[in-house]
Amino acid sequence: MWFGRRPHSPCPCCTATDGEVIAPSPDLGRRGALVGGLALMACAAVPRPAQAALADLVPPGRRTVRIRRTHSQETVEATYFRDDRYIGDELARLNWLMRDVSTDEVEVMDPRLFDVLFTVATRMGASEAFDVISAYRAPERNAARARESRRVSRVSLHMSGMAADCRLPGHNPLGMARLAGEMQLGGVGLYRRDGFIHLDCGPSRRW
Repeated sequence: MWFGRRPHSPCPCCTATDGEVIAPSPDLGRRGALVGGLALMACAAVPRPAQAALADLVPPGRRTVRIRRTHSQETVEATYFRDDRYIGDELARLNWLMRDVSTDEVEVMDPRLFDVLFTVATRMGASEAFDVISAYRAPERNAARARESRRVSRVSLHMSGMAADCRLPGHNPLGMARLAGEMQLGGVGLYRRDGFIHLDCGPSRRW
């Protein structure tokens, strides 16, 4: 079910300095440097209308997310925002974690997606790591999945690094979806049968 849309807020990458956004994590090597170096190019394509309500809903102070990828069993805890700045090397670590695990293809994730996850976890009082089933999805893989299932959008925000399918262990997906939907953080989809929800930092909508 679709609800009223709100404009995108500006991409944080576009308002931070190069060093804050594209500085790669030392342990990512050449791949991390390339991914970090693409940040400004990727952000140039993001619409920049007036600030949306997401920025007003994110709790103040440091922002830390804990994420575990269900396929690779990798876990990252990253303080990706502090001192009023997004931290480039922490974002690079998260970019790698949120890669398309079928190909190890990395995308520069929209930092607002982590703001959505952080805000949901904070409002729920959750300290557990998010289990992320799907994050960035390469266009070829998305197209293949869309051919297999009508539930997969051919224009999915997963391809833009703006979405994650996830769950919080010990927390009801329905309650989690209701909370995110009420806050209008972005897109919220409930997949009750599969036990996870879709969260994205695009226009506010529900299904």
